[in-house]
Amino acid sequence: MGILYQPNLTFFIFFTILIRVVVCQRALFVFGDSLVDVGNNNFLNSVAKSNYFPYGIDFNMQPTGRFSNGKTFVDIIGEMMGLPYPSAFADPSTRGAKLLEGVNYASAAAGILDESGQHYGERYSLNQQVVNFETTLDQLRAMMGGDNLTSFLAKSVAVLVFGSNDYINNYLMPSIYSSSFNYNPVQFGNLLLNRYASQLLTLYNLGLRRMFIAGIGPLGCIPNQRAGQATTGRCVDSVNNVLGTFNEGLKSLVDELNKRQGAVVAYGNTYGAVGDILNNPATHVLHIIMKKKMAGFNVVDRGCCGIGRNQGQITCLPFENPCTNRNQYVFWDAFHPTEAVNAILARRAIYGPPLHAYPFNIQQMTLLN
Repeated sequence: MGILYQPNLTFFIFFTILIRVVVCQRALFVFGDSLVDVGNNNFLNSVAKSNYFPYGIDFNMQPTGRFSNGKTFVDIIGEMMGLPYPSAFADPSTRGAKLLEGVNYASAAAGILDESGQHYGERYSLNQQVVNFETTLDQLRAMMGGDNLTSFLAKSVAVLVFGSNDYINNYLMPSIYSSSFNYNPVQFGNLLLNRYASQLLTLYNLGLRRMFIAGIGPLGCIPNQRAGQATTGRCVDSVNNVLGTFNEGLKSLVDELNKRQGAVVAYGNTYGAVGDILNNPATHVLHIIMKKKMAGFNVVDRGCCGIGRNQGQITCLPFENPCTNRNQYVFWDAFHPTEAVNAILARRAIYGPPLHAYPFNIQQMTLLN
């Protein structure tokens, strides 16, 4: 007589309970570029990587692929929501039950347009990140079934941070890309909006309902752009001026998305929030997540780590010695903010008024049915 196979009943009950708990909660799904990449580019054939010290100097002294001295904007949002850090999609360990904690698809140098940032090598563009999300959904559907997945996605929050590379690593690089010859700033902004809208609708149709879409910050004020200017200390107005069509259009796009059944979509006014920090650096008092207190920023026009004018001509190199007073710097390197600024932006996204999180913030978003 053969041995009768008996499944592990304890494991089955545990797994069933796990699924029931998870679908009653929510996860964080992240799409974007280096501002929110947590290590996807570590697994790609790309020049755009930050998997070396001093990146991560304030993240347990450990470089992870985050383009900051510490936590990213979405890391802090997740902490404030009581959610774990979503794992990088490209990490082979991001599978199984780990997917229930959310996934980060962001990739340094990625843009809304497939060609943006291509001179850095491989990256997950917006289009590819949506395809990667569909791969995750196939795995989740196999784990929890269609109805549970629908409920899980509807309660989860997606954060999207795109657009910077379409300007810095496309439109503003006429020696490599032809976009500035083919489109004026208004036309280019509308091109980005149309492509973005198409994929946002795809994410909605795939089941995501709560989305926080960050606008582009004042790129003319980052050390990389300031470094090429003759006037020291000034932002590059000509760069900032080309962003208006995209940012204003993104706000209007949010209004259109919210007309769809069950959609709860918000626009993050990154330009206004960073502009406020740059214009009033000394007035910002911040309690960082670790309960450390700081009062104001002292350095707004150069990177904490980098080489050349404004520490922005060459970004932070391996084992370079960064500044020691990092909480007093707005910019960590040639392109990216410090953890201190990320903490302010996260608080604006979670709790901010309509000026910074329109038409509602993430806290309000999670409370809406």
